[in-house]
Amino acid sequence: MKKFTSVSDVENLQEIIKKALQIKENPLSETEKGKGKTIGLVFLNSSLRTRLSSQIAAQNLGLNVLTLNAAQEAWNLEFADGAIMNGDTVEHIKDAIEVLNQYCDIIAVRCFAGMKSKEDDVNESILSQFKQHAKVPVISLESATRHPLQSLADCITITENWKKEHKPKVVLTWAPHIKPIAHAVGNSFAEWMQEMDVELVIANPEGYDLDKNFTKDVKVIHNQDEALKDADFIYVKNWSSFDDYAAMPEVKESWMLTNEKLANTNHAKVMHCLPVRRNVELSDEVMDGENSIIYQQAKNRIFSAQAVFSEILDEINSK
Repeated sequence: MKKFTSVSDVENLQEIIKKALQIKENPLSETEKGKGKTIGLVFLNSSLRTRLSSQIAAQNLGLNVLTLNAAQEAWNLEFADGAIMNGDTVEHIKDAIEVLNQYCDIIAVRCFAGMKSKEDDVNESILSQFKQHAKVPVISLESATRHPLQSLADCITITENWKKEHKPKVVLTWAPHIKPIAHAVGNSFAEWMQEMDVELVIANPEGYDLDKNFTKDVKVIHNQDEALKDADFIYVKNWSSFDDYAAMPEVKESWMLTNEKLANTNHAKVMHCLPVRRNVELSDEVMDGENSIIYQQAKNRIFSAQAVFSEILDEINSK
């Protein structure tokens, strides 16, 4: 594995899931693999699970870990090519990346969608610069359009919780929120589930369809109760409108997941990437109930990151 920014960077999904589950059984099995190597974790946005799980995963592999909260601790960054830097920006992203090239063997970056320019977000205006200018492997810790380490953890979690012979029905359902939320988790989950042996259905209100470049031919249902019928897994996530970019069209129906809605399912396991707005996106009774595998999902973030870091190190060490 030479980089990790989407599912297309994974040669064999089932093999990396298997590797992650083996790592989960013995997280300290490869403590020498990263010896003498440094990973730089660059955060342009807030983080809890991604930051901590990445640090734990890297330490388990013996990597040196540099963590930079770039939005608070670094110089104001300029991202535009050809910019005349006579304003508030102090350092161009190209220069910052070149310095990271000198210090790090792996660069991992978290850069959310700006939610202002659809073109900039769809074209990954920040991540694309890391991919262009980095001379070492680049890992996405979430970008404008995808959250691949989260999606790999989701695949691991579903694999752990499904031992039956038939395909599970997996429903990605939109949930309410108080502000416009980016599409990265929804896009990414849809993309990765299409590589899994599952029946995927997406449920969202009219006006909230995700980008077809990610959902492709997946069935989209605008009635939540209909979509949830006989579901085995429910992934709860909010996102804003894609067509009317970052807008929040009015939704009159109740889309918050409750135990009443779970009654229509096949005793579905409930997933969420966290953080979650309790009693807005889903109710306390669901979050804290026996159907929730949300904290298991969060723990698996360690092993998704560690499996990816291990694969990247194999590539580095082979040179």
